[in-house]
Amino acid sequence: MPWAARLRSSRFPIVALASLLVLLIAGVAIAVVNEQSLKVQTAREAGAQADLLASAVSGALAFDDREAAQDYVNAVQVNPNVLAAAVYDENNQVVASFARKGEVIPPVATPRARTTEFRDGRLYIVRPVQQAGQTLGTARLRVMETPAAQRFSRYAGLLLVLGLAALVVVVLAVAQQALRRANRQLADRAAELVRANALLQQQMVEREKAEEALRQSQKMEAIGRLTGGIAHDFNNLLMVASSGIELLDRTEDPERRHALSAGVKQAVERGAALTRQLLAFARRSPLRTEVLDLRTHIEGLRFLLERSLREDIEVVLDLTEDLWPVEADRGELELALLNLAVNARDAMPNGGRLTVSGTNLPAEGEGPDRICLKVADTGAGMSDVVASRVFEPFFTTKAVGRGTGLGLSQVYGFVRSSGGEISVESREGVGTTFTVCLPRTDKTPPAAGPETAFPAAEATARPRGGGRLLLVEDDDAVAAGVGHMLTDLGYRHVRVASAAEALEMLDKDPRFDLVFSDMVMPGEMDGLGLAQEVRRRMPATPVLLTTGFSEAASAATGEAFRLLPKPYGIDSLSEALTQTLSDRSA
Repeated sequence: MPWAARLRSSRFPIVALASLLVLLIAGVAIAVVNEQSLKVQTAREAGAQADLLASAVSGALAFDDREAAQDYVNAVQVNPNVLAAAVYDENNQVVASFARKGEVIPPVATPRARTTEFRDGRLYIVRPVQQAGQTLGTARLRVMETPAAQRFSRYAGLLLVLGLAALVVVVLAVAQQALRRANRQLADRAAELVRANALLQQQMVEREKAEEALRQSQKMEAIGRLTGGIAHDFNNLLMVASSGIELLDRTEDPERRHALSAGVKQAVERGAALTRQLLAFARRSPLRTEVLDLRTHIEGLRFLLERSLREDIEVVLDLTEDLWPVEADRGELELALLNLAVNARDAMPNGGRLTVSGTNLPAEGEGPDRICLKVADTGAGMSDVVASRVFEPFFTTKAVGRGTGLGLSQVYGFVRSSGGEISVESREGVGTTFTVCLPRTDKTPPAAGPETAFPAAEATARPRGGGRLLLVEDDDAVAAGVGHMLTDLGYRHVRVASAAEALEMLDKDPRFDLVFSDMVMPGEMDGLGLAQEVRRRMPATPVLLTTGFSEAASAATGEAFRLLPKPYGIDSLSEALTQTLSDRSA
């Protein structure tokens, strides 16, 4: 039988048709699978891009930085498949957007959760913008599902597959290569997302540092506002001291000399108390809560409050006798009250009255007991619109250079971080009242310490000491005054002006009963370093340190050295020397 006849009689056409049918089914199946795979891939890539956009604009939404948000949205235009993009805030208001020609920005949809939806030949993606668990808004993209030319090219290729199996292999190879390239692009984008996340973490750390610096700058700004009043008070104190000393040289009357001496001592006491309060207020240290007796504490702040105001403003304290204690940071509470007082002062340009009152507020239902402090003024007051915004950062109604808009936002932050609440009531022409409510604590406040560095003038005769001391003091005037007190107390002493001279003296003559050193001195070694070196070389020789700096005092306390804070009187010096020498004998 000829070959052609055999071919016609064979099942070759059926097999060929079956093969073509199988190939067609396979082609259709491949087309469907590729179509779905392309959709999944497109959705994954677009979803990753939307996630990256949502992560990038979180900081911009948190700080209401529309320009930065628009920059991030504009960066999305690099992808030609993105037809439109938009970022909305938590109130569904457009913050930043773009749309290609013939397109509109993605509309606001009701759901705010993560959604990916194919509709009308488009891919719609919604991603929430979150930071620290809080939703700040949404990022929305509209992406081209598949270009029409690309779809036609794929279907035309499948028709050619029916005739050319080799072409099918080539098309599949090309598709596989494209898939690998897409996977590499996705991996690159994932790496970019990791880098963006690391950058965000770094920005969060820098933001915490900036917030700490901001708290310190708020304190220093408040102290700056006090400068005029403080300078006035110190000038008065210096006037009392200088005039008293001059008059002491001009009179021999014992009673008058005693009165003048008491006046000078009182002026020094007031200056020392004011200096201690300012140093404690301006300290640079982490936030630290402690149990506070509000009545005692606020009464002690009266002098500082009066110094922050003018003489035509009366300060009235109306505090309940049994005012409950609270647990809060002492410095932040002082700063909050000072900020409220300064704002009240600015609202009373022609004088008036500032009233600070405190009452106990028992719990209602399951809420905690609270203590409510009210700071009321008789100033110009505020409109409802201004009162509703007073706690916003950087919001101020003052002229340029007269306010930063941070004072009341600091008060708000302190109250909320302490678990309390703050509110404001104001009427134009009548005055303003700020109400701060803090939760009551069941802990007992510590006993109050001494209020002054000097004992009363009527103190009994002090005991006389004995021994040989090494006095380390760089200031000649201070060294002379301390030397007179040591001599009056019965101590013999040798004075040097630096830590290096002190060590040289101890090497030559170690027969000293005690080393009395200032902490802050010029040179490579300060007083604390000298004390540590003396302890290492001569453990049996006690060291007494003195300083007027709060940070240096903290360092001395941490090293377990006995400390005498400046300024001090002769009785305080006598007691400190006696106790330090008794440590040696023990």
